[in-house]
Amino acid sequence: MTDFSDILRPDTALAQVPAPTKKHLFQALATAAGEAYGLDPRAVTKTLAEREKLGSTGFGGGVAIPHGRVEGLDRVVAVVAQLAQPIDYQAIDDLPVDLAFMLLSPPQAGADHLKALARVSRGLRDAGFVAKLRGAGSPDALYALLTDSEARDAA
Repeated sequence: MTDFSDILRPDTALAQVPAPTKKHLFQALATAAGEAYGLDPRAVTKTLAEREKLGSTGFGGGVAIPHGRVEGLDRVVAVVAQLAQPIDYQAIDDLPVDLAFMLLSPPQAGADHLKALARVSRGLRDAGFVAKLRGAGSPDALYALLTDSEARDAA
């Protein structure tokens, strides 16, 4: 089990997010990052959109890992969203996305950014784990699954 408690906070695990498009998803993720980490949501949304132009961050299997580097951070941070409905994401396998794990890093965090991406992608390759994330009924349950929180047993 991968523990993401070093990059994820309880208030950055979002369940049943109503985001009908990729743009809306990026805005929801950016709003949560703004509130949790003191970032400008518009700058985060722009960073995610610019990265997406380079190629889809749709990982496959209904999972996306939007990511980027933004000013104002001193470490890698994350926001996870379980969507209310799957959305078209132009993912690598053309499947709609219903789970998004956003990573944001400071501009100078080259190796740390890549290590975090690799760690998240490894964790999200486990179909059983992803199914549990999809079944999480609340932000608390989602957070518990993504960390080594004892609350996971109650989820």
